[in-house]
Amino acid sequence: MILPIVSLLAAQAAHAAPLPPLAPADLILTGGKVWTGKGLPKASALAVRGGTIAAVGPDSDVLRWKGPATRVIDLKGRRVVPGFNDAHLHFASGGFGLLSLDLRHAKDEADMAARVASFIASSAASLPPGRWITGGRWDHESWAKKALPTRASLDPGTPRNPVFVSRVDGHQGLANSLALKAAGITRNTPDPAGGTIVRGPDGEPTGILKDNAMDLVTKVIPLPSHEEILAAVRAAMKEAARLGVTSVQDNSPPNALRAYRDLLRAGELTVRINAWQGSHSLGPLQAAGIVGGIGDDWLRIGPVKLFADGSMGSGTAAFFAPYADDPSTSGLLVSGDTALKGLIRLVDAAGFQVAVHAIGDRANALVLDALEEIEKSTSRSAARPRIEHAQVIRAADLPRYRALGVVASIQPSHCISDMRWAEKRIGPVRVHDAYRFRSLLDAGIPVAFGTDWSVEPLDPRIGIYAAVTREFPEGGPKGGWHPEEKLTIEEALDLYTHGSAYAELMEGRKGTLEAGKLADLVVLGADLLAMAKTDPPAILTTPVEMTVVGGRIVFEASSVAGDRKAQQ
Repeated sequence: MILPIVSLLAAQAAHAAPLPPLAPADLILTGGKVWTGKGLPKASALAVRGGTIAAVGPDSDVLRWKGPATRVIDLKGRRVVPGFNDAHLHFASGGFGLLSLDLRHAKDEADMAARVASFIASSAASLPPGRWITGGRWDHESWAKKALPTRASLDPGTPRNPVFVSRVDGHQGLANSLALKAAGITRNTPDPAGGTIVRGPDGEPTGILKDNAMDLVTKVIPLPSHEEILAAVRAAMKEAARLGVTSVQDNSPPNALRAYRDLLRAGELTVRINAWQGSHSLGPLQAAGIVGGIGDDWLRIGPVKLFADGSMGSGTAAFFAPYADDPSTSGLLVSGDTALKGLIRLVDAAGFQVAVHAIGDRANALVLDALEEIEKSTSRSAARPRIEHAQVIRAADLPRYRALGVVASIQPSHCISDMRWAEKRIGPVRVHDAYRFRSLLDAGIPVAFGTDWSVEPLDPRIGIYAAVTREFPEGGPKGGWHPEEKLTIEEALDLYTHGSAYAELMEGRKGTLEAGKLADLVVLGADLLAMAKTDPPAILTTPVEMTVVGGRIVFEASSVAGDRKAQQ
């Protein structure tokens, strides 16, 4: 009995009187409510040294790390959480969206066409004839008439510029006549595999191109210059800092990687980037001896992204049964069954994490089939494979997700965007398989949260609100849409921080506020955890007052800056 008692007393003494630090901290935050992570101890203060967390705990312990040059900030009771990690977005594209045409709020087809014409007119000095107009993010499902727009509405206001504007989900786009001409698309152009050229009663293309058919136009659009990409990324970083996003897992095109590298070398990078690769990059990467995970804490080569299907909003997500509102189709397999399985095997064998876009129940099942075949035929299965979106999953496939260790990478804000029309698309029975937040967690499946920006806003508060309430931002349906799938605020925060870090194999470095981990954190102007239980709509407007990445303050609201100046 003596040795255990002595050990216990020694442990208590060590806790009561922690050893002094070897060197003082660079930054200390005190007087706060620090949520260190789901199931972890509460704290009121933390110290940062050399870009990592040196100590977390009560003020009295953490202040032992104070030195002559240490910056100390009294949080005055503010809530601190780990930095938000967006597990799935299009970072550079989101930045371009901030700088270009935005059709997200167009009220109908006529309004959309008017906004495109107005954008061209207001940008005449920088838009010479022939310059392409892209961007958009229109959503016909939010219009009174749900019909898809056509080039006939765009053409009158765009006589000199080819236009190709995408739908909000990125799985279909609208081209004007000049864009169709530039791409060589006519009534005689066949539909490509995994894509559809929508045609009118006269057989002529309407301008709507779905999934792989979009490539016919995008391949003739000139690539942005390096300077244009840098400007877009800088805009995206500013938006991320404003919203408390400290890490992103990015689906940007390969030419964005050079911009990230240049910003990192210049010391300008203010967000950590996991840079995904496309299947077309696999050959060159293998030839160069590059595998997934190469890089550092700021910039790292991530998974290879593949596509199984399209989207529900565009009617191209792949289902076992036909769409309820269009029984003529069950969606599209973008790569085809055999081809997709071959690509997954190839990516896995090359040493990359696999991330597959799969929305419909058939697409999800197909990816699971491929991963099972890999596990049976080789000595290793895919390293922590991911299914992106995972929107509609049959109950029978949940155990397969868990058995294969598949990460469900979900964008919860899609739920409250899509619930306006999801039941119309797939019917009242199948919709129970959609957006299964609670079912996934209860089945023991690892889940990561993101936004799919610029499909949805980058704002993580929207996703947290969606997961906790399953209600529209303006409220309703009362109690939430399929409320049995709601999460607690602690679970939602965990999936946006630790869950996302796990998805990128970085949970040992970030995702929680613990000593030794990266000093990435967010200071909120109100107690998000308390409000989620007493006033859920307030989640959407919870102020982000400070964002810290690697111990560096990259965003600071005037309220915090004022408090800090008063303390000095």
